[in-house]
Amino acid sequence: MEEKSPSSTPPAAEASAARPASAEASAATPATTVVAEKITIDDFMKVELRTAKVLTAENVPNSRKLVKLSIDLGTEQRTLVAGIAEAYEPEQLVGRTIVMVFNLKPATLMGIESNGMVLAASPDGGKPTLVGFDADVPPGTRVR
Repeated sequence: MEEKSPSSTPPAAEASAARPASAEASAATPATTVVAEKITIDDFMKVELRTAKVLTAENVPNSRKLVKLSIDLGTEQRTLVAGIAEAYEPEQLVGRTIVMVFNLKPATLMGIESNGMVLAASPDGGKPTLVGFDADVPPGTRVR
């Protein structure tokens, strides 16, 4: 395992550490803000997000975090494996509309082929919260 040396501090963090900050500014901006690389709208449009209805859900044996979902996309059904078991019981998920990455290459997790990824907000140290809607949205609807 590699240890980070003090010289591995990102330039933005070094610059902000060198400036005196007011109490108001430091309260509004976390000290460990990470700036992601900017992408174009064309890059974003390559990621196909779609809605899906959860048909079945079950905990994955020998895993504290994973849930196996059968989902309906309107035109097809798929199996997904999601790391949301610490936040949701399987029965809470059945019938729920989720957002998933539709065009992600399949991955095998705990011996189960997962054909997509569920979208959830995952705060540091917190439990994931699924992306949701305040109105009914048909399965397979494109999310932009």
